[in-house]
Amino acid sequence: MGIGSALAIYFIIWWVTLFALLPVGLRTQAEEGEITLGTTASAPARPRMGLAFLRTTIVSTVIFGGFYYLTQIAGFGLDDIPHFFPDLK
Repeated sequence: MGIGSALAIYFIIWWVTLFALLPVGLRTQAEEGEITLGTTASAPARPRMGLAFLRTTIVSTVIFGGFYYLTQIAGFGLDDIPHFFPDLK
């Protein structure tokens, strides 16, 4: 795997992880009881995007590390998937 491919895969994993973890720990304005005029009640009270980016970076790095280990070190690839499901042949 080249450095460009690794960066592209990490970028995709990072974005998917961001949207998966974005609602974690989020409290809405309705839950806080302080709805700002002109916003919806479901808008975040304190978004804390820096914390969300840090959490996303940590989780996506672990996921990418697992992916890298499985594909580059252990040697698993798409051709190995049918070996896990022998009854589907």
